[in-house]
Amino acid sequence: MTEPSLHALVEALRRLPGVGVKSAQRMTMHLLQHDRDGALRLAQALRDAVERIGHCTRCHGFSEQPVCDTCRDPRRDARLLCVVETPADQAALERSGSYGGLYFVLLGRLSPLDGVGVRDIGVAALLGRVADGGVEEVILATSFTAEGEATAHLLGQVLRERGLKVTRLARGVPAGSELEFVDLSTIAHALVERR
Repeated sequence: MTEPSLHALVEALRRLPGVGVKSAQRMTMHLLQHDRDGALRLAQALRDAVERIGHCTRCHGFSEQPVCDTCRDPRRDARLLCVVETPADQAALERSGSYGGLYFVLLGRLSPLDGVGVRDIGVAALLGRVADGGVEEVILATSFTAEGEATAHLLGQVLRERGLKVTRLARGVPAGSELEFVDLSTIAHALVERR
């Protein structure tokens, strides 16, 4: 690809997670050859999103308003606060339809090897958020990676010191799975956390 505009589009698409050179080239060729209208819609949608969407001042989730719809919803249980790592995690919990409380998005997780410490994620803002007295239980819904576990451990200690009830998402064997195909760590945690 010798055309600078083609190269620039391929490189822009490569910034997406999981998109390598070949995939980016296929997308570029498809958009330019078969779907120029779609390419223009995509470009406009990206521009609009970047210009209009920021973070909610209360929960740090994505919002076009200073305070998002979830935080403003009077039907949400303000006594429950679910802490997640990213807006994508918040969206996944919302899609489940099983949670009716409020959220706090850390916008990261502890990762000492990557130079990400307590000051680099939203710990101070979280402590400010729970200091208003309305929160009774904090649900730690960080990922079950080493970094997510470390983040949950640290947050659990700090929040319990402030007299809050702290719970952690349960983990175990996925519904519909065969035990022989489940990894050993998942089986071990499921046994320890059995009910």
